[in-house]
Amino acid sequence: MSEQSENLNQISPCPVESTELVPLANEVTPLVATPVTAPTVKIPVVLAEPTLQIVVESDITLSPAATEIKRVKKHVFLNQVKLVPVRFARIDNTDFFRVTRAKLFVAGHIRKNIEYASSACNGALQDRIADVPFSGFTDLTFPQTPGGPTPILGISEFAEANFLNERTQMDARLDKAFFQNLVKYNEQPFGELVAANFFELDFSPIMASPEGTFSTLREKIVLDLTVKVLQVQQVRLGAGSTVVTPVLFGLTPPTSP
Repeated sequence: MSEQSENLNQISPCPVESTELVPLANEVTPLVATPVTAPTVKIPVVLAEPTLQIVVESDITLSPAATEIKRVKKHVFLNQVKLVPVRFARIDNTDFFRVTRAKLFVAGHIRKNIEYASSACNGALQDRIADVPFSGFTDLTFPQTPGGPTPILGISEFAEANFLNERTQMDARLDKAFFQNLVKYNEQPFGELVAANFFELDFSPIMASPEGTFSTLREKIVLDLTVKVLQVQQVRLGAGSTVVTPVLFGLTPPTSP
């Protein structure tokens, strides 16, 4: 009788509608390769891929108080990766310059997800999310490898020409001037997050007994942060390159022989 009542109390699963999909045929799309002498492309170029060591220390408040830390998950969020050039070398006889040295500014935060047990008997695991900010800078020299790419910047210029008073030939004419402005619009170097390696020590500033509680978690983090620094540049490919074009039958008429 008890087994029958248990069966009646069981909840049946909710029905789900499904659709059987029709299999589709596929075939390889043929390609036509057109030889080109030396094409010029505009692509992001990797200027540097440094690994920065960031050291932070912080206190995180836990409420309710904890008796044991179960797990800590971490991710990095970057707010900025900015390159500030400080040394330049002119490119041949042009008015463009290669950056030979720069400061790389990095800022962001470490998002920590802390799971811990409270003092409640048979209590649920508690969850605490905290953002630990960091910021700093490092020196970069270019090229990073012999013959490697460097950031390229064009410097804007301003010129002014003044005139002599044609009546007196003795003083300047203040109501007349010639101005020339040359403004170069550069591709902004930018950064990408590659990897984050965390080394961390978490502990209570005041040692708690095995059954005691603590409400402050002190953390010391060493973060090895790897980023890419890139800039969109024009690059000429080597001789013997090819341009690949797909052959889509039926969209365009065939070329007459």
